Amino acid sequence: MKINGEVTTGLGKAAYFLSQEFYTNEFKKNLGFIPYPGTLNVIVSDEYLDEINDIKDSCENLIKPDEGFGAVKYIESILNDEVRGAIVFPAKTTHEENYLEFIAEDKLREKLGLEDGDIVSLEF
Repeated sequence: MKINGEVTTGLGKAAYFLSQEFYTNEFKKNLGFIPYPGTLNVIVSDEYLDEINDIKDSCENLIKPDEGFGAVKYIESILNDEVRGAIVFPAKTTHEENYLEFIAEDKLREKLGLEDGDIVSLEF
């Protein structure tokens, strides 16, 4: 599945969670990289929600949390046909359903010169 979405500013909470050792260790083990402590937030059209929810519901890639934290499902994906990473689906989130959170090794806004409103593609 390949979809386009719009880059938007998140809530800034991902940096804290992605700096937790149990998350970074699991991402390193399962994806081969330690994610930059933050996510690239992408708003996608509501027309994709059924498919995205099906993928999320059937996803078996799961990081079980330490006490006080939530589980995270993830699916490997590619941003703009060039950056390997993953879309994460935190069990505890305040985002709407049409927000996708993409993680990668690099700070993507800097690496790709992305700003709010830019259109990106995600393939998973």
